[in-house]
Amino acid sequence: MLDRIACMKSFVRTVETGSFSAVAKEMDTTQPTISKQIAALEEYLDVQLLVRSTRKVSLTDEGMRFYEHCQQILAAFDEAESSVGKRQKPSGILRVNCSVAFGQMQVVPRLKRFLDRFPDIKIDLTMNDSYIDLVEEGIDLAIRIGNFLDSTTIAQPIGMTRLITVGTTSYFERTGEPQVPADLLQHNCIIYTRQATGTAWNYQFEREAIAVAVKGNLQVNDSAALREAVLAGLGIGTSPIWAFCNEIKNQTVKVVLERYEPEPLPIRAVYRRSRFQSAKVKCFIEFLVEEFSHLF
Repeated sequence: MLDRIACMKSFVRTVETGSFSAVAKEMDTTQPTISKQIAALEEYLDVQLLVRSTRKVSLTDEGMRFYEHCQQILAAFDEAESSVGKRQKPSGILRVNCSVAFGQMQVVPRLKRFLDRFPDIKIDLTMNDSYIDLVEEGIDLAIRIGNFLDSTTIAQPIGMTRLITVGTTSYFERTGEPQVPADLLQHNCIIYTRQATGTAWNYQFEREAIAVAVKGNLQVNDSAALREAVLAGLGIGTSPIWAFCNEIKNQTVKVVLERYEPEPLPIRAVYRRSRFQSAKVKCFIEFLVEEFSHLF
């Protein structure tokens, strides 16, 4: 007997990833198994859903309509399972994505509390600083800092964080401290290449916006690398305050230009648009709000 729900799941993820092999790896099965499931679904429906080629798979018109309905059906099925009986408790694999430094320093240390509270959930955490497509990567929820919004997702605020300018006390002993943003031109500034404003560091003073095109001999594309470069005394960096809380407290790192700090950055839980929000995503967002709403 055809397991239509399992076939629908394979079909939806094949559309989203564009690859039979990627879905097979995700579901811990083989590529032929995924291909056979979708072929069986097409035979059952008596319609071609996908056009297969050596390089990619693409949707037929009928496949597009079926895909849209499958998304709603699977979301409703997940919601129904989570609402009754043994599945009333949130369960299953929760795929989460966040930046490297935030994951290492703020998310991972808190996961034990969440998993103790929800023992039927397993977390698959990926960490990188690049912008990823939640649908294509199969991510249930991403934690993002800053004003990066996408019309295909829902972004729920879970907290705010200060954006600070920092350097080690030993660095400032050698160079002196910048008193106004323009003084940064005399300093070695560590550039974070994934910052939306590029080499322009933005400040605010009495509602006036100030932008400084900084320069330096090091640029990085990883938030954890930026933190390590600052701690090594290579120069000045801008970063959310949570990355340096301990070092600021023990006075090995100093915050400068505090009078010119820009508006705090939002921390958001981002998830795919759907008529339903799965129980595992909902409980994780509630946990994140508890953890981060009063911190930074």
